[in-house]
Amino acid sequence: MNSDELMVKIFKALGHPIRYKIIKFLYNGPKCVCRLNEDIEFSQANLSQHLRILKDANLVKSEKVGLEMYYRLYNEDVKNIVAEVEKYVLGYINNIKELSVK
Repeated sequence: MNSDELMVKIFKALGHPIRYKIIKFLYNGPKCVCRLNEDIEFSQANLSQHLRILKDANLVKSEKVGLEMYYRLYNEDVKNIVAEVEKYVLGYINNIKELSVK
C-alpha cells in the first residue's frame, strides 16, 4: 500500500460518525471493548467491524489483557488529525456566519 492509499484509508475510517465517536472516546487512554460497547449504542458485531476498520487504518491498536480486549489510539498524532479537522470546521462555520450577517 502506498502513502496515498493509506491516507485515503485513514480519511475513510474517520468519515463515519460511530468511528469518530470511538476515536474521541479513546482520547483519555485505553478502554476495554466492553466499555466501548456500553457507551456506543451498537451491537457487539457492529462495534467490532468499526474497530477493525480503525485498526486497519492504523488509527487504533488493541491489546488483550486477561480475557478482555483493550483499544487505544495508535499514537498522539491521531488526536492532532482530529483537532485539525475540528479547527477547520469551526473556521468554516464562523466564516459562513460572518457572510450571512453582511
